[in-house]
Amino acid sequence: MGKAGKQYVMLVEDEDAIRLTLRDYLQSRGLPVLVASDGVGAIKHLLDYDIKVIVSDYRMEVFGGEYWIKFMKKYCQDIHIVVTSGFLRPEFTIPFEVIYKPFDFQDIAERIGQLFEQ
Repeated sequence: MGKAGKQYVMLVEDEDAIRLTLRDYLQSRGLPVLVASDGVGAIKHLLDYDIKVIVSDYRMEVFGGEYWIKFMKKYCQDIHIVVTSGFLRPEFTIPFEVIYKPFDFQDIAERIGQLFEQ
């Protein structure tokens, strides 16, 4: 799948400024990145590419939130997943690592890099 077995980081974020700026930052650090603005676009990438790490916003207008989390838990068991949110609080049960917004691009890039190397 994808280009000759290449693995990718996929950013799923409905806020253009965050999605595109983080994509550019990660690419500048040598990571192959795909982007989607919602869960539907993300599923298309999951079908077409070998995704190693998903970094996904929790709250998105189109296929986000609880059902996106349920989908990833059921169908993305072999993928490292990090959920980002300015909405979630620690008392919400999410089966993935959560990084709260606002986050520092360098910190999240280091975490993504660690997961990508695993």
